[in-house]
Amino acid sequence: MQNLTETAAEPRAGRREWAGLAVLALPTLLVAVDINALFLALPRLSVDLGASAVQQLWIIDIYGFMVAALVITMGGLGDRIGRRRLLLTGAAAFGVASVAAAYATGPGMLIAARTLLGVAGATLMPSTLALITNMFRDARQRGTAIAIWATCQFAGAALGPVVGGLLLEHFWWGSVFLLAVPVIVVLLVAGTLLLPEFRAPDAGRMDLASVVLSMLAILPVVWGIKELAASSVSAGPLAPLAAIVVGLAFGAVFVRRQLTLDDPLLNLRLFAQRPLTLILTTLVLAGVSMAGTGLLVTQYLQSVLGYTAAQSALWFAPMGLGVALGTTLTPVITRRLAPRTAIMGGLVLSAAGAALLTQAGAGLPVVITAITVLALGTGPLFALGTGIVVGSVPPERAGSAASLAESGNFLGGTLGLALLGTVGAAIYHHAVPAHLPGEARETVAGAAAVAGRLAPEQAAELLRASHAAFVSGLDAIGLVGAALFVLAALLTSLLPRANAA
Repeated sequence: MQNLTETAAEPRAGRREWAGLAVLALPTLLVAVDINALFLALPRLSVDLGASAVQQLWIIDIYGFMVAALVITMGGLGDRIGRRRLLLTGAAAFGVASVAAAYATGPGMLIAARTLLGVAGATLMPSTLALITNMFRDARQRGTAIAIWATCQFAGAALGPVVGGLLLEHFWWGSVFLLAVPVIVVLLVAGTLLLPEFRAPDAGRMDLASVVLSMLAILPVVWGIKELAASSVSAGPLAPLAAIVVGLAFGAVFVRRQLTLDDPLLNLRLFAQRPLTLILTTLVLAGVSMAGTGLLVTQYLQSVLGYTAAQSALWFAPMGLGVALGTTLTPVITRRLAPRTAIMGGLVLSAAGAALLTQAGAGLPVVITAITVLALGTGPLFALGTGIVVGSVPPERAGSAASLAESGNFLGGTLGLALLGTVGAAIYHHAVPAHLPGEARETVAGAAAVAGRLAPEQAAELLRASHAAFVSGLDAIGLVGAALFVLAALLTSLLPRANAA
């Protein structure tokens, strides 16, 4: 076992470390592909298993719920028991759960398998990022390694629907889960041979009360936000709001406990470090804008332009590929520009892409160009910002810092779906003509359903009105997204030169 506290120099990584990075890219790519491939498989597996609408929601959402609830716990656990041990244990569990999901005989079994996948998935991201931080002690090499890691994450998100579509064209729905098995086998074998073990030499015992409190804080808030995003504008979402209040109350108890413990599950004193707080806030703002934009653009592709889910996935792929290209180019960019300048410039580019969405009425080419430019600009933030977060703590605490970065990304995405989704829905509701039927005034999908029951001329008029109302909402989201990216760029400008140059 290497004692990190005794390392005086910052040696450059060799071939073994770069080979280890290739191993660490596997779970990152796998999780991103696995999540996004499931969306295409859902209709078919729902028919085969007889899943109700509520069960379908749990099949999709339970994975994200468990990752959100446990990522902080798993980051702290890796610091204590060893990051390689946690990664390989989680990977093995992910493989077993994938097989169980592929051969599920009913909705309950599939939900249980997805729950285990979420628990296992929560171990993978903080473990991979913490190991990268430990393996690459040279700052420039670490930046390149994190850029490659981020590229795999976003490329997997873009390729997931494509891979899922190809599998579903030739095999049954369980094939999207079995895709993970050979990758996990390679990870377990190569990881044992190539990955070093790291853990904090003075880590204390895991505080189980903090684990429970963190779950009681996060799960109600995430559930409440997702329910608010799914609620209609006119509905009275009292239950989601109550859940959020309950979660925040448990969160306050969690914070108080962490501040009194000698060895907390999450060291909240890290937020006293200005660079970490600024970058985490920026990651959340970028996540809000990207998730909200992505939600409305995918609806635009399907409900306004009429593309199928598979076709929409192909048209939407440039957003994920744009981020992947941005993270790939980041090491090249930072040869000429300081990291802070690179992040700020990228965020300004993202603001320009979001602003271009205000011209969504011009058609598909403008929308695809907008989301590609928006995504491309976020590359330096995700590559360099993540490095700033994990680099702001001692190496033995890298797991906890990595979980903070992942939590920031997840929180931003969840808030984006809820807040900007609600804004888009509200604008649609007010922009659509008041004389249209109630269902048509709620969502553009509802308008399409109503149009199917009308005469051709009436249907065409209703669809024109509903599509125009939806595009006005997309225009507004582009404006909000641009403002959020500008705010993120301004926050980045406050980074001290010593930390961001």
